[in-house]
Parts: sequence; C-alpha cells; structure tokens
Amino acid sequence: MTPDQIADALSRHSLEHPVDLSGANLSGADLSGADLSWADLTNAKLYEADLTGAGLTGAKLYGAKLTSAKLYGADLTSAKLYGADLGNATLGDANLISAGLIGANLTGADLTGATLCNADLTNADLTDANLSGAELGITILGTPPSADANLTGAERMRVILTGANLTGAKLTGANLNETNLTGANLTGANLTGADLSGADLTGADLNETNLTGAGIGSANLRGADLTGADLTGADLTSADLTGADLTSADLTGANLTGANLTGANLTGVIGYAAIG
Repeated sequence: MTPDQIADALSRHSLEHPVDLSGANLSGADLSGADLSWADLTNAKLYEADLTGAGLTGAKLYGAKLTSAKLYGADLTSAKLYGADLGNATLGDANLISAGLIGANLTGADLTGATLCNADLTNADLTDANLSGAELGITILGTPPSADANLTGAERMRVILTGANLTGAKLTGANLNETNLTGANLTGANLTGADLSGADLTGADLNETNLTGAGIGSANLRGADLTGADLTGADLTSADLTGADLTSADLTGANLTGANLTGANLTGVIGYAAIG
C-alpha cells in the first residue's frame, strides 16, 4: 500500500467500523502513533514497519509478519498475535496485557520492560529474546492441554526460552512448567512462587535470583549458576543439580529430597546442614 492509501484507510477507521487491512503489504510503513485498535491485520506484511506508540488494542494480527518491526511502547492489550512472526522485533515497554501470542515467533525480540501479564505464550518461541525488566505476572507459559484436548504428554504445549535474557524479569507465580530455559539468563529475576517443575535450566544463569517458594521439582539444573540465589522454602524434589554452583545460596526450608547434588559447589550455602 502507498502512504496515501494507508492514510485513507486509517481516516475511515473507527471502533464501530474497524479498518480491514488483512493481507495488506505494509512493510516499512510509518504507522507510529496510529490508532489501529480492533483493526484486522490478519496475515498482513509489516516487515520493518514503524508501529512505535501505536494503539493496537484488540487488533487481529493472526499470522502477521512483523519481523524487525518497531513496536516500542505500543499498546497491544488483548491483541491476537497467534502464529505471528515477531522475530527481532522491538517491543520495549510495550503493553501486551492479555495478548494472545500462541505459537508466535519472538526469536531475538527485544521485550525490555514490556508488560505481559496474563498474556498467552503457549508454544511461542522466545529463543534469544531480551525480557530484561519485563513484567510477566501470571503469564501463561506452556499450559497443559484442557481435559478434553485428548493430547498425549509428548504433545503438551510448551514455550521455548532457550538462551533468553530475563535479567531482572518479574516472573512471580509464573507457570514455567517443563519450559525450555537452557542457557537462559535469569540474573536477579523474581521467580517467587513460580512453577519450574520439570523445566530444563541446563547452564542457566540464576545468580541472585529470587526463587522463594518456587516449585522446581524434577527440574534439570545441571551446570546452572545459582550463586547467591534465594531458594528459601523452594521444592527441589528430585531436581538434578549436578555440577551446579550454589555458592552462598539460601536453602533454608528447601526440600531437596531425591535431589542430585553430585559435583555441586555448596560453598557458603545457607541452610544446607538443616536439610542434610
């Protein structure tokens, strides 16, 4: 679409009659500050488009191509981004509350300071994404299927966070059950009460991470860095901590029944004697 055609379409847009831009080619378009609330952008091509500060509340972005798009500070509250491609997109400080990101590609995306509370990231790929300072609250991260889904355990929905940067991220109470966090950076993140049972945290950086009351049973923490981590009251039943670094970690009240601590560094660990 030409700039004039885009301007004409936006001039006719209203909440009562949302603009239909499904399948439109908007690659490289300047849509900064545009009001696209409830617009239909299904399968739209938005490669490298500038959507800085755009209003996309409730917008339909099913299968949209947003590779390298600029969405800094955009409002995507309740937007439908199922299967959308947001690889290397800039989403810093974006509002993604209750957004649907099922199956979305967010590899390499910058989500620094973004708000994703109640967002659904089931089956999303966040490999190498930057979520530093992001607010995930009770975000859905790999929810098990519903009772009538008739799926085997191997087919349960998952989110991929391999190598993701979650430094300082707020993940209180987040459901990360069986999530792939291999090599992820969770330095200083708040995972209080989070469910990490069965998660793969091989080689993850959990330095100074708050894991108070977290469920980490059967998780793979081989070679993970837990230096100074707060694991007070955490459930580490049958967790694999082979070769993990727990220097100065606080394990007061933690449950380590059946945990594998072979080769783990327990220098200065707090509370270990009480559970040993």
